[in-house]
Amino acid sequence: MTIHIGAQKGDIAPTVLMPGDPYRAKWAAETFLDNPKCINEVRGMLGFTGTWQGHPVTIQGSGMGMPSLSIYANELISEYDVQTLIRIGSCGGMQDKVGIRDVVLAMTASTLSTPSRGIFKELNFAPCADYALLAAAHQAATDKQVPVHVGGIYSSDVFYDERPDLNEQMMRHGILGVEMEAAELYNLAARHGRRALAVLTVSDHLITHEALPAEDREKSFGDMVEIALTAAFA
Repeated sequence: MTIHIGAQKGDIAPTVLMPGDPYRAKWAAETFLDNPKCINEVRGMLGFTGTWQGHPVTIQGSGMGMPSLSIYANELISEYDVQTLIRIGSCGGMQDKVGIRDVVLAMTASTLSTPSRGIFKELNFAPCADYALLAAAHQAATDKQVPVHVGGIYSSDVFYDERPDLNEQMMRHGILGVEMEAAELYNLAARHGRRALAVLTVSDHLITHEALPAEDREKSFGDMVEIALTAAFA
């Protein structure tokens, strides 16, 4: 057990999917895993382990923002020896070609700041996804005929943004979407030699101001979970 994860070492699989919302972790585990078992309830950040097509998988909530994700990813890597970490979550679309319900695969993640900033000091380190996971996820999305986009995303420190000028520059430079966790996940994976990917569903749009209706979210998020699971074991 760790400070934030109450599981025994054998309770967590080498492959972990990380949604921000603990209840989304519960829904994904109950929907896609065989024999899911709750292995963490510390601070209400739920985690479940089961199997998918015979492969052991853990789905662990990470909370909102990079500091929260950093806590869980660090403990999963250092104490449970997790090898593959895939963020599954939502993002806001930042290009006209990116539609609501589309899936975005984050090849890179730009950010103003991460918990790793103190390590890099003056260096602007460019964190990126594991290529094998990225390629497998793209193939899985193509096979499922899910609209998919591969490219850079922006990991923001804030949800209620007051920097329209920065958003304009992100859009100008081809950033596909904005979320709050992937950049630090990619930093940690690089540091520890692990595989990482962010598979994101576009739930709202900064240009069109569309938003995914609540009743449609489960189906769209389900595509994202299936793509992540397929990529993990390709």
